[in-house]
Amino acid sequence: MCGIVGFIGQKDVKNVLLTGLETLEYRGYDSAGVAIYTNNEVIVYKDKGRISHLRQVIGEDASTMGIGHTRWATHGVPNQVNSHPHTSQDGRFTLVHNGVIENDDALRCKYFAELKFKSETDTELVVELLSYYVNKYTQVDVAIRHMMNRLKGSFALAILDRDNPDVFYVVKNKSPLLIGIGDGFNMVGSDAMAMLRETNKFFELNDKEYAIISRDKVEIFEITGAIIKRDYFESSIDPNDIEKGTYKHFMLKEIDEQPFVIRRILEEYQLNSHLYIDENILSLVRSADRIFIIAAGTSFHAGLIGKQLFEKLTNIPVEVYISSEFVYNTPILSISPLFIFISQSGETADSRAALVKIKSLGYKALTITNVKGSTLSREADYTLLLHAGPEIAVASTKAYTAQIAVLSILAYLTNPNNTFDLQHELSIVSSVLETLCDQKEVVEECARELLPTTRNCFYIGRHMDYFVALEAALKLKEISYIQTEGFAAGELKHGTIALIEKNTPVIAIISQENINLNTRSNVKEVKARGANTLVISLKSVSADGDQIVIDDVHPLLTPLVTIVPIQLMAYYAALHRNLDIDKPRNLAKSVTVE
Repeated sequence: MCGIVGFIGQKDVKNVLLTGLETLEYRGYDSAGVAIYTNNEVIVYKDKGRISHLRQVIGEDASTMGIGHTRWATHGVPNQVNSHPHTSQDGRFTLVHNGVIENDDALRCKYFAELKFKSETDTELVVELLSYYVNKYTQVDVAIRHMMNRLKGSFALAILDRDNPDVFYVVKNKSPLLIGIGDGFNMVGSDAMAMLRETNKFFELNDKEYAIISRDKVEIFEITGAIIKRDYFESSIDPNDIEKGTYKHFMLKEIDEQPFVIRRILEEYQLNSHLYIDENILSLVRSADRIFIIAAGTSFHAGLIGKQLFEKLTNIPVEVYISSEFVYNTPILSISPLFIFISQSGETADSRAALVKIKSLGYKALTITNVKGSTLSREADYTLLLHAGPEIAVASTKAYTAQIAVLSILAYLTNPNNTFDLQHELSIVSSVLETLCDQKEVVEECARELLPTTRNCFYIGRHMDYFVALEAALKLKEISYIQTEGFAAGELKHGTIALIEKNTPVIAIISQENINLNTRSNVKEVKARGANTLVISLKSVSADGDQIVIDDVHPLLTPLVTIVPIQLMAYYAALHRNLDIDKPRNLAKSVTVE
């Protein structure tokens, strides 16, 4: 949540900051701001709203060093005062912050009981604490170390010092931060995508580390002050992947990329023309007496499908937990469990808290993520990458299908006695996905007829279709703001059918032969009570009147294809309501605070 960009070099910094922030706007877009060093002072421009608004209000001041921030509000409402950057009241330090300071109130009482703060943010406390320690210890790096020792919680910071025009400082704990390096310039960003137009070379910052960054040098330190020598890595992300191209929205582009994502996964997880995963990972899975899948949001729904894949293909029992619940309500664990963490960004704070807990107990962990070098990837024992390419839209689409595909390969290879050819079956999935993406007009018409003005909607299904219904409901509500619930179809008559009234949209998913007639019976029940119904089915279980019929795929892989018309349904429902599809209200792509 929130995004940070900083730059020091030779060229004017404003466009570098604003362009980087636009790339990070998926992390937060309640407000935005920049601070630039010019004429021996730091000038701040900030306000509520998007980067496009900030572009209109920023001045013409020339500068070659600055920091910027795009915000998702945690402390204080989105407004000009609460926007970042924040400046200490003595005027010396200006900083931006991603994260949450957990002991904010305690530090205010201890150090600043008499100080009248201007904003409602925990960030203002941070900048005042830095100023306090500089006044006490003189040296900025010493003050940073003392400040880091006092702060509890998550914090990524970029700091300008009015009295030193040649460097800026960055600090990291829990919240993500990368340093970009170039020829005659250096920079910082919450992720690589914010810096790709300038460089593809990066230093990682680990927790409880800080750095001093000048035009020609990057120095990284431990919290003790000991200097760290670290090699940089090069990002393989194509800058073109973070552009919309001819698409109006990233979400539609990313839906269309799903067939190619499946093919890329088949290429990446292949050796000598056969599916392949590191034998160390497979041995780890085979030795587990129980698998715990930990995830949040869309990744949690992928985990529910992963449970079915593992239990059907390996006979290993699987439990799936919402990561924020697992941390504070940990279940009874088995003797030799394996923990699988699923996260598009690899930075999900709730999941990281769970990972820290299970690692402290001595258990092994595997991360499945889209971002190489992310926090969850670094801290787990093993990583499987999704190879989905950057996903910019807040509503996840291609990362979800990639997660299911990678889970299917892992489960399949864990048991060498599986008799079907998963590689061939996933190739079929890719072809079916391509066909579905070419039939958008059918789904758009369904959305136009079913969802133009409704305030409520239900998705129903059984077995694997139920888990898809959960994801379907999340997609529709998060970008169209239609109150949507996903239900096991058989549960409707145990209470929820009381909500069905005339013209209530009910969308049924039917992909499995053994539950076909049962779900159709539930469709009749809601239809008899006035619901407007739509059925999404696979060809082998279809019936006359089904509005969307999908070509058959392997029964375990049906969630990979039934999800596409559902993603498109959400897209077109939001499009017809003229909503901000890629940046829905109150949401951020990367949830880096608990």
